[in-house]
Order: sequence, then structure tokens, then C-alpha cells
Amino acid sequence: MHHEPARIALVTGGSTGIGADVANRLADADTHVVRAGTSVESAAMIDTIGARFGRLDTLVFTSGELSAAMRVDRDAQRRIALRALPLMPAGGRIVFVTSHQAHFFPNKAVPKGYTAIAATMRANETALYAMRSEFARADVHFTVVSGDLSDATFADAVVNAANTPNPSGVVYVGRADYLMTA
Repeated sequence: MHHEPARIALVTGGSTGIGADVANRLADADTHVVRAGTSVESAAMIDTIGARFGRLDTLVFTSGELSAAMRVDRDAQRRIALRALPLMPAGGRIVFVTSHQAHFFPNKAVPKGYTAIAATMRANETALYAMRSEFARADVHFTVVSGDLSDATFADAVVNAANTPNPSGVVYVGRADYLMTA
């Protein structure tokens, strides 16, 4: 007997790192998780999900390891969200995963060599924030999870944001040292 999943989730960056951890934790008997490694794969997967399931309940953007193309493309997540939104039912979830360094960029100092990544991640976060009115019209919840990528509870916080009926707009994970002055 074929069992249709209650929820369809797409995890970008879902093949490695925090994305793989989140995808593994989201997957269960009632949730079918699709993993995409790049923004190009994500766009193609949205089309496949639409054809196969007719809906996308949860979209999780993880980008712990940004490719060279993503460092240049500061609007990739916005385009993916625009493509996904028509498939998302009322009550759907979009979760953007970022580091504290990127979330607070440029207001806080970042480690040497991290400026381009922080700027790109912050630009993508800002582009998604600019879509909040579109998300609200579609009754799709948007949450940013900002954390210390090495924190053991980070993936759990992302999964919780994806599963919570009325998630907070921003979830902070890890120590409070990110609030200290640079």
C-alpha cells in the first residue's frame, strides 16, 4: 500500500554539513525530504516536487558551505523562494539558516577571510526579509535561525523552526558572545 507523506520538505545544501543533519532529522514516516546541493539543483527540485506532489510544505535554506557561484549570486534564495511559493500551502514554512557572523554583518566584525561569505549570506537573508509581505499574503511562515555552526543544538533548532506551528521570526542558537562588541 502506497503511503503519501503528510509533509514535503526541501532542504537546500542538504547533502553535506548542517544541511544533511537537518534533512536527516526532518525525515520520518510522515515527511518526505528532498535534498538539493546547489541553487540550480534546488530550482530543478522545486519543479520535480510540483510535478510529483503538487505542493511543498517546508523549504529550508542551509548554506554552511557556499559554492563560488553562491558567493557571486546574492539573490539565489530569493529566486528559489519565489519559485517555491506557489506550491506552498497556507501554514507552510521557510527557514533560512545562517551564522551569527553573517546575521550581524556588517555591524559586527567577522573572522579574516569570511567577509565575502558573510556579505553574501546577509544579502540573501535581507532579500528574504524583503519578501515577508508576500509570505504573509500566502500565509507562509518565515524564520531565520542564526547560530554558531559548531553548536551541537543548531540542527535541532532548525528542525524545531520547521516544525513549530507559529515559529518566532528569529531564533538564536549558541552562546551570547555574538552580542559582544567587536
